[in-house]
Formats: sequence, C-alpha cells, structure tokens
Amino acid sequence: MVERELSLDNFPSPDELWQKYKKFKQLETTEAEEIASFDYFFDSQGRQPRYYQQIAINRTVEAIAKGQNRLLLVMATRSGKTYTAFQIIYRLWKNGIKKRILFLADRTSLISQTKRGDFKHFKNKMTVIKKKVIDTAFEIYLSLYQGLVNYDEDADAYREFSPDFFDLVIVDECHRGSAADDSKWREILEYFSSATQIGLTATPKETKEVSNIEYFADPIYTYSLKQGIDDGFLAPYKVIRVGLNVDLEGYRPEAGKLDKSGNLVEDRIYNLKDCELLQKIRRVNWN
Repeated sequence: MVERELSLDNFPSPDELWQKYKKFKQLETTEAEEIASFDYFFDSQGRQPRYYQQIAINRTVEAIAKGQNRLLLVMATRSGKTYTAFQIIYRLWKNGIKKRILFLADRTSLISQTKRGDFKHFKNKMTVIKKKVIDTAFEIYLSLYQGLVNYDEDADAYREFSPDFFDLVIVDECHRGSAADDSKWREILEYFSSATQIGLTATPKETKEVSNIEYFADPIYTYSLKQGIDDGFLAPYKVIRVGLNVDLEGYRPEAGKLDKSGNLVEDRIYNLKDCELLQKIRRVNWN
C-alpha cells in the first residue's frame, strides 16, 4: 500500500469515493447499487445502529445485492440481533426488493418481544401467525416453527402459502431445531427454498450431525462476546463455581434408608462416581 498526503483540493469528492466503494464491494449493477445504498430506518428518538450492527447490516444487504441467498450472522447475546434483523428487513422491504418476509423463532417470548419492540414500526403491515391460521394479506409475518407445522404433512400450515410466497426468511436462534438435516422445522426452510434465508445466532452449531455453516455458509459477520465486552456494550462476567455438600463431601445414607424401589441402600459413602445411584437415592421420599 502506498501512502501519500492529499490536499483538500485533491481529496476525492463524495461521488468519487462512492465509485471507489462500489468497485471495492463489486456492486457492479444499478440494482445492486440501489439495494446497497438504501438508508437505515431512523426513529423519532434518534436511535441508529451501532458500528458493528452497521457492518452486519451492510454486509448482509450488499451480499444479497450480489445474489447471495444463504447468509449467517453470528452475534453475541444482547448485542442486538433482532434490531439488526429489523434494519436488514426494512432496507430490503422499503426498497421493494423483498416484498414478503417471514421471521421464524422457536419461543413465544421471542415473537412477542420482537413484535412489541424492534418490529413495531412495521405497524399494520405485520402479523403474527397464531393457531396455524394463515392470512396472506400481510407483508411481514412473525411465527413460531410450531405455528407452521402439525407433524402431519398434509396438514402442515406452512403449505397454505405457495413455495415462492416469501422473498426473505429470517431464522432467529438458527442453531436450534432448524439446524438438523432431518428436523421437521428444516422442512419449512426447504419448502421456501427460493427465498433469501438469513440465520441469526450467538452460538452456531457445528457437529458431525448438525451444521449451521453447511446450510447457511460461513458467517458473513461475527461479533463476539469478547468484542462486545471490550467495546463496552456488553457486561463482563465472572464464573463462580458452587459445589453442593453431597458432591464435595459424598453422602452416607442413614441406617435403614430405602431407595425408590423399596430396596435397602448399601451403607457406604457415595460420591460423584456413583452419580446415577445417588440420583436414585435423592428421589426417595425423604419424609
């Protein structure tokens, strides 16, 4: 790299800088440029994405602009994955690139928090799928996996949508159910395979049987817990190990103690090596 000083007269203009940025990012078409340059959502309170959220949003939007359809974002817990997802959706939806969006989660609390919180700005364009009732009049859909499957192929609620109904599917906590190849929840993603799909997680799952990366590809951006702590956005933690008396000192049953099957417990010291036996003894009615 060659460094040189530039006077104000020689410094590139905003347009020249943008042209250099487009070339560097390989945003070669007019459509890709329009997608990548669409602005964030700014609410009335002046909230805007933090620097790492901007990186995650921009990389995702730019990758989609260049035709990538499977993306993985790895961001530490409490770093604002849902807000990042909202900004990605807003930019693509408002620009008309993605017209119908599905946000998937596996816990009711995640759906309700998302609707009341970051996604509230979608207002009447958004709905939550409840009791497997499908209404195709909306543009933004929030749903539990469980709200779309009946474990009966002919009755699965997601099949009431056409396979190409959604342009974008966001999978929250994607390391859980949908990560496994044989998961019933994975069937939802495969059914909507024509849609761009983005996985969000703090802990991607990589085992011999399960792989987020195999499905979504390598993370397009990672923001770790250590980075969050170093930046001051996340609180540092301290691990405190607590040992129970029985685990530390062992356990000797009282004379005549019976296990849950009514058998006399052998009179000796039980420790962690006897974990299974110890659990049986603990389940005795101590009264």
